[in-house]
Amino acid sequence: MKLVVIEGIGKKETVEKYLGAGYKVFATKGHVVDLPERSLAVNVKKNFEPKYVVMDDKKDTVKDLISAASKAEDVLLATDPDREGEAISWHVAHLLDIPKDKPARIEFNEISKKAVQNALKHPRVIDESLVDAQQARRVLDRLVGYKLSPVLCKKIQSKLSAGRVQSVTLRLVVEREREIENFKPEEYWPFFAILKNKDDFKIKAGLQTKGKNKIKLKSKQEVEDIIRQLDGKDYIVSNIKKSVTKSKPPAPFITSTMQQDALNKLGMSLKQTTSAAQALYEGVDIPGEGKVALITYIRTDSTRVSADAQNEARKYVTEKYGDKYIPTKPNVYLTKKGAQDAHEAIRPISLIRTPESVKDALNKYHYKLYKLIYERFLASQMSEATYNSMSVDITAGEYGFRVVGKTLLFPGYTAVYNTYNEEKEDDESGNVKLPELTVGEKLDFVEYKYEQKFTKPPARFTEASLVKTMEEKGIGRPATYTPTVTILFSRAYAEKDGKYIKPTELGKEVVDLLIRYFPEVMDVKFTAKMEEELDEIEDGGKVWQEVVGSFYNGFEEKIAIAMGDSFSLKEPDEPTDIVCENCGARMVIKSGRFGRFLACPNYPKCKNTKNIDSNGNIIEPKAPPEIKESDVKCEKCGRTMVIKQGKFGPFLACPGYPKCKNIKNLKQDKPDVVENLPPCPECGKPLKKIVLQRSTFYGCTGYPECKFTSSDKPIEGKCPECGSFLVEKTTSAGTFIKCGNKNCSYKESLKSQSDNLTANNA
Repeated sequence: MKLVVIEGIGKKETVEKYLGAGYKVFATKGHVVDLPERSLAVNVKKNFEPKYVVMDDKKDTVKDLISAASKAEDVLLATDPDREGEAISWHVAHLLDIPKDKPARIEFNEISKKAVQNALKHPRVIDESLVDAQQARRVLDRLVGYKLSPVLCKKIQSKLSAGRVQSVTLRLVVEREREIENFKPEEYWPFFAILKNKDDFKIKAGLQTKGKNKIKLKSKQEVEDIIRQLDGKDYIVSNIKKSVTKSKPPAPFITSTMQQDALNKLGMSLKQTTSAAQALYEGVDIPGEGKVALITYIRTDSTRVSADAQNEARKYVTEKYGDKYIPTKPNVYLTKKGAQDAHEAIRPISLIRTPESVKDALNKYHYKLYKLIYERFLASQMSEATYNSMSVDITAGEYGFRVVGKTLLFPGYTAVYNTYNEEKEDDESGNVKLPELTVGEKLDFVEYKYEQKFTKPPARFTEASLVKTMEEKGIGRPATYTPTVTILFSRAYAEKDGKYIKPTELGKEVVDLLIRYFPEVMDVKFTAKMEEELDEIEDGGKVWQEVVGSFYNGFEEKIAIAMGDSFSLKEPDEPTDIVCENCGARMVIKSGRFGRFLACPNYPKCKNTKNIDSNGNIIEPKAPPEIKESDVKCEKCGRTMVIKQGKFGPFLACPGYPKCKNIKNLKQDKPDVVENLPPCPECGKPLKKIVLQRSTFYGCTGYPECKFTSSDKPIEGKCPECGSFLVEKTTSAGTFIKCGNKNCSYKESLKSQSDNLTANNA
């Protein structure tokens, strides 16, 4: 038996299916080795040597991995095809004593039979340059986070953190907010003349020029002056320009463009998009086939597409749409400088699996995202769209007007996919269908159209536009976009205002302080240059310790200056008359991450603190629940278990926590109640009814990989309004059918649905 080590547990079943007999798959569930949490773990005096340890929550995983490897005749490392995946394979190889020169590393950019079988035929040694690039990133991030965070804690408040990419991204958000705050709106008046030709075809022409100069009206008075000068003037067609314009198809998705279109077109957040894309990459349950992966690897900034995929797309488009929809040569898209071109753009593995053919096997988010990826890839291999364009200049006295018309000649790729365009504030060009006109033709005046408007500040970032800006400026890489943006919210440095991102006051303070002391670390161009140097390490052109050393040179001195001066943004301690019962000092009110609290001023010698309410009154702590010993021995460590009180009643727990996390129910849960339930709407596995001591709910049998639960009974069918799953709910008013999506208002009485079924059957 050969052991194949992968990362995500979600793709275990999919990979196993394609490996066939004689192979066993083991999932590490991400990193198993890392720098320890509570120490720097980087020896800056010994060439930045990192100290790696097995992660606390992965000790059992590593034990199981070593056991499985000892029983295998060979071990193959099939972690994800990127820097991080290479580093995980490197750590696993060290744990299993796999020789450095052994070709044990295999990789595939899609989980298909062809890709997996091909990977088995081409094992290679671990790429040390990829590992070094990841080591450099990890060490840099640890040095920045570990050294800068104490500065924030001392000068702003406790429990704050800084990050090399995180803090620069926060700076973008803060600076955009200040642009908005300092913006001064300017008044303007869009002005149009509504005209008609001899056939009464109306044309809306926008004012463009006065004489040879462009003109923009800025007040009602200017509008009235223009009207007086235009009244009675003839409107003459002075110039007509006709052309055929072309629109090129968009490139297939990379990570950032997928995230942008998923938000703009589907309304999906970064987390929803990342989660759905991961599921589509790892595999979804398709009836009769088991788990099937639908798309290629999702963390990429390359627009490259394999020749096989291009040929499949050209054949598919020809058969479905015709020869005209295929360009003479396959479309090739430029990948931006600095992109990691190790794998392809995001695309469907097989065009035979159309979105509609797998719709019933996917939940609504998976389906919508798969359809978007599928159509974008198909469009990227199609012909250009062509338009008949006509620009008409119209003269009235010394004033010039213009209208632009555009009509579709050939849809090309737009037959499949329309690119997302942000709505323009004013459409002075029209881009509408125009009648046939001739130079010198006189047009009849109908009326003027104008209104007062004000210029608007730049919009706040959405998650998608922030990712787009990060990509454009070279901050981070595909694998880091989502965690970087997410941490801004978890740290309370930013918050959501609808779909927009707004910095908190704390976020602004963090940025201001870091720019004050560490302008280079907070410089966008410096951060982008560091990403380029990491790419050079990957390519084998630089030594990772030299890159880290170049950054670290002088860094300690800047830290010392920041920690040594008296500047602070902390609120001063507020003295009180409350006496510390431990040391007799008068306690003070401090401000922390979670609000105000009482603390002894003699910290760290005296660590006495008390919670207070909004009026400054002490909140007395609740007495801890009494812990009783039981007569049950923990089968894992031998200690005598204790009785504790939990959310669902009393339970047995090992007193050796957190080293031993064994728990037992005092009363066995009632067995799962088998009912006629539909499959899980998220993963397709069977659902079950779960009856606990104080609650009843429905959950997926695929737990813990799938965490779907519903307090109401799921039933067959999908919501006619949003496509989500349906549930049956009983209240004092009776039993009815409703949508399981809390944001959907669909609701129907059980009787009316029964009537509909009867009518349909009849």
